Amino acid sequence: MELRPGLKLSSAVCSTEVIVVAGSGDVDLTCGGVPMLAPGAEAGEANAAEGLTEGTMLGKRYCDEDGTVEVLCTKPGDGSVGVGQTAFGLKEAKPLPASD
Repeated sequence: MELRPGLKLSSAVCSTEVIVVAGSGDVDLTCGGVPMLAPGAEAGEANAAEGLTEGTMLGKRYCDEDGTVEVLCTKPGDGSVGVGQTAFGLKEAKPLPASD
């Protein structure tokens, strides 16, 4: 799937919905190990792959290890977002500088 910032995608295996924040190009973005769908696309019968069911949390950002692809969860679900069979990690917030 051709990714671009602002692209909305939904899961074929659960209720997860995300918006692409960073990343572009041809990337196999998945949820639960199953390719994500464009809005309005018909989801078939699919089940999440073993080990890719940690879920997503509303308002959290998920990214790959390199930080090249980042998504924002707009609707939580049971599947883990990732590329292929590799799940993304939760992006940690940057600490604010101390104010004295």
